[in-house]
Amino acid sequence: MDKKLSAAAKPNERRQFLKLSGAMLGAGLIGNPFDAFSLEPRKPWTVGEIMDAFIAQVPNGPFEKTVDTLKVGSRDTVVTGVVTTMFTTMEIIQKAIEHKANLIIPHEPTFFSGSDETDYLQEDPVFRAKYDLMEKHGITLWRNHDYVHRMQDDGVRVGVVGDLGWEEYYQPNSPILHIPKTNLKDLINHVKTSLGVPAMRYVGDLEQSCSKVLLLPGAVGGRMQITQIMEHRPDVLVCGESNEWETPEYVRAANEIGMKLSMIEIGHSASEEGGSEFVKNWLNQHMPGLPVYHIPSGNSLQVF
Repeated sequence: MDKKLSAAAKPNERRQFLKLSGAMLGAGLIGNPFDAFSLEPRKPWTVGEIMDAFIAQVPNGPFEKTVDTLKVGSRDTVVTGVVTTMFTTMEIIQKAIEHKANLIIPHEPTFFSGSDETDYLQEDPVFRAKYDLMEKHGITLWRNHDYVHRMQDDGVRVGVVGDLGWEEYYQPNSPILHIPKTNLKDLINHVKTSLGVPAMRYVGDLEQSCSKVLLLPGAVGGRMQITQIMEHRPDVLVCGESNEWETPEYVRAANEIGMKLSMIEIGHSASEEGGSEFVKNWLNQHMPGLPVYHIPSGNSLQVF
């Protein structure tokens, strides 16, 4: 594979990209009324102030309907430190306690459903263990999913591009990247190495030439994946996950009629972890002096 695709080839550039990725979000960041606070000493941040500052970056925010609400704790909590992550596991909670961080910002649900419904879980020991541990240690939890995705440029995609070392091939607000020509096998190995994934699923010919990549992290849905394929005609779709009866079957059918199209399924967690690192870097930029830690939560599903 071309040396340009090596995840380790340009670590300094990648780190610099992540640090400066806020600049890629356009005028919405530059005109942020909260930026002035970054230039002068100020009182400690509250959870509500951090939420409001981030939401101020997002076009049409705050949203009337969103999953990005407080799940534990209060807006009035004075923040001693922040942990960003994909999933709020018990291990992540313990690490937040060790780091004396009382705000956790996950990307995905904490209580096992898309909207974190907990009415049916109140007497369940698994729910109680997670919730009570956070409450005992004064931890507030604010989910940031909708807002980071809907910034001037999708913060999750920006973070994943950095993790893949593809900054020089990325055009803001575009899911298409033109990477140096390689084959599907080497591309899979690059993604595995860059994102720390032991194995991933794919559809296509391992020897197929790949250059035009459609990058859709997470689970945007089969219809979105297929319509994006129809619009952009990529060599390969790189996504988080898809129902087996949707995009994987579409790609298989495309191969059966002679089209050169492949699909790489990373797994949901690894495909979006870069977005949580993006949030960490955003906080470093806009709340200097506030201790912020990005701690990957990993995947609950293991490979045997």
